[in-house]
Amino acid sequence: KNNQPWTKLRLIVVYSTEVYIELDINQSPFNVGEAVELSDFYLDKVQSLAGRYGLSLSIESGQKLMGMVGGHPYLLNLAFSTLSKNPNMTMDHLLETAPTESGIYRHHLRELLNNLILHPNLLEAFKKLLTTTKAVRLEPKDTYLLESLGLVKAIGNDCIPRYNLYRQYFSNRLF
Repeated sequence: KNNQPWTKLRLIVVYSTEVYIELDINQSPFNVGEAVELSDFYLDKVQSLAGRYGLSLSIESGQKLMGMVGGHPYLLNLAFSTLSKNPNMTMDHLLETAPTESGIYRHHLRELLNNLILHPNLLEAFKKLLTTTKAVRLEPKDTYLLESLGLVKAIGNDCIPRYNLYRQYFSNRLF
């Protein structure tokens, strides 16, 4: 407390949730923080992120990429990292292969698929969203868990797949 170097120390604890085990919410050490929901990037932030990789992203290319992965920071970062390391790769090729087993998002998509397979009730709930382009009302618990995985976006009391990437990949893999 009185040691000069330690007076400037500030500690922030950050955690993320994913369904691995059921925790008793009354005894979990992770229910004391404030939940902060990060929003997707808008086009100006997407272009700024591309610039940090030395890429010049046109409005059209930015809109195409966002049409696939929205403004998801991790998915955008992966795209720009890949494009900067592979100068011969085009945005069109990246987007064409994105929802496939040979695309740059394959590991992310397989992890989500594995989570769904391990939870058949969530798998069935998510499949309902893939059979229509309209928002679908799911059980509140399913909505919460699918939203926690990042797979759905709630619109009122209904939901849709969060990104076109998820709609395309899971439509192909689950049907």
